[in-house]
Amino acid sequence: MTVYQLGPEHVFPPPEEAEPDGLLAVGGDLAPERLLLAYAAGIFPWYQEGLPILWHSPDPRMVMLPADLQVARSLRKRLRHPPYRLTLDTAFERVVEACAAVPRPGQDGTWITAEMIGAYTELFELGFAHSVEAWDGDRLVGGLYGVSLGSCFFGESMFALASDASKLGFAKLVKQLARWGFDLIDCQVHTQHLERFGAQEWPRARFLEALQRGLENETRRGCWRFDPDEDEQST
Repeated sequence: MTVYQLGPEHVFPPPEEAEPDGLLAVGGDLAPERLLLAYAAGIFPWYQEGLPILWHSPDPRMVMLPADLQVARSLRKRLRHPPYRLTLDTAFERVVEACAAVPRPGQDGTWITAEMIGAYTELFELGFAHSVEAWDGDRLVGGLYGVSLGSCFFGESMFALASDASKLGFAKLVKQLARWGFDLIDCQVHTQHLERFGAQEWPRARFLEALQRGLENETRRGCWRFDPDEDEQST
């Protein structure tokens, strides 16, 4: 396999040519056009400060179907009467910055660089990126963000400063995406946390086929809001 060096043109090699660890290409930029092209091809950036941009397409791919959401009994009870106020697209940049700043077990530093924060904030301003916020009063205590194209949502990162804050936000988002007719959520790589919610590892070929079908649908672009008449009693 070969790791490709990207030039100024907004093109990518086929994702099937990625290294066994998922690394496909190096370089390029984080312009909105390139990022959207990457997601549409099943590719995403993942690198650390001081390194060139690294583009990945792992095999297998962690994927969740919104209809397959699994919520533990204790979390279902909290979802019916959330201890936090849950919102959509209210504090996008703050969510991304918090995802970058909150320490994670087993990780030294963050892959969410200042360049990444700026790039995804621009995608948000263009209506392609979205965030979920969990509020305790006026304090942001949890959240997550990702990118939306067609009927696909590409999860990027989440954080929590209070018990179950990000879990409740994620569960409510998945239920809302199901209500809107989304076909899949790209979770990128395996974690036990995502597996407990019902995500599964798919061969990359299966993911790419499902992705292309999802991209045939219209993108729900712009500012998102949770349905006001949502009935959590059904969870």
